[in-house]
Amino acid sequence: MTALSRADVENTLKGYVDPYLEKDLISAKCVKAIRVDGGRVEVEVELGFPAVGHRDALSAALRERLTALPGVGEAAIRVESRIVAHEVQKGLKPLPGVRNIIAVASGKGGVGKSTTAVNLALALSAEGATVGLLDADIYGPSQPRMLGMHARPESRDGKTMEPVVSYGIQSMSIGYLIEEETPMVWRGPMVTQALEQLLRDTRWQNLDYLVIDLPPGTGDTQLTLAQKVPVSGAIIVTTPQDIALLDARKGLKMFEKVEVPVLGIVENMSIHICSKCGHEEHIFGAGGGQRMAAQYDVPLLGALPLDIRIREETDGGQPTVAAEPDSRIAGLYRDIARRAAARLSLQAKNYSHRFPNIVIQNT
Repeated sequence: MTALSRADVENTLKGYVDPYLEKDLISAKCVKAIRVDGGRVEVEVELGFPAVGHRDALSAALRERLTALPGVGEAAIRVESRIVAHEVQKGLKPLPGVRNIIAVASGKGGVGKSTTAVNLALALSAEGATVGLLDADIYGPSQPRMLGMHARPESRDGKTMEPVVSYGIQSMSIGYLIEEETPMVWRGPMVTQALEQLLRDTRWQNLDYLVIDLPPGTGDTQLTLAQKVPVSGAIIVTTPQDIALLDARKGLKMFEKVEVPVLGIVENMSIHICSKCGHEEHIFGAGGGQRMAAQYDVPLLGALPLDIRIREETDGGQPTVAAEPDSRIAGLYRDIARRAAARLSLQAKNYSHRFPNIVIQNT
């Protein structure tokens, strides 16, 4: 019988397409080591995205394939995740303490963008990442209520603020600094300055991802973010109806113009399931997110139902991923989070931290 070779193992691994990377692990450069010792095979996999909820299924799928090879008596699979910084807009450097910034945006209000943002942040954390959430809506901050936190941020040096921690994620919002019912009667320049201060004066602690919950539209705040904030990728939230999709397209095109990669589209309120009888109905239409994704060649990261529990839990300061971590809806958010992070992991890495600053002085 021919001895088992490393090439045999590699060819077998190439036959498995990861559902989140949408390519095989060899092509995605996720296989870090292969060891063949007689009839025992050891494979080390290093994913570039958090995958606590995917690790066991991945290990089982690879083990099944490898043990089917002639001559293999045992297959040991080790799956780990290592999240690195990825490229941002030209001329910008990553924020201290933050590896990647993901902007969550929508073209119009009322599509559940903030609810999606907080649940995605919690989902990334549940998958094993260190996560922060910045509420960039200065006029209508909602994250303090959604996270159930109303404490004022602490300042250790009188210049910077410590992020407020809730459900294991770091957060910052203008809502922590003002009374909930106080209106922000500010013009555009003051708003953009406040956003920059909230972002840069917060002492983010070793974040893998900072999720930014953007206000709806394509105005001053979005432009500031695109031009001055190092963003690794964006997620567009929409509902299936035509009017929401029309505005969502504007948001998507804005990110394309400023060279921020769109990681994908989330279709919110995709289907309504009656809490009394279980009848399913597409109240806002069907297939809109899928058509938009196909039109612009970006993935549909997932579809979320119109469910009263999502609204009740978020309004009550316990977002679904935290309130019902084992529920079907929490599973949907975690699946979307894995897809977005996996797509980001395939983008070019940022190596700016490896290069020294060159200072020219006259002597």
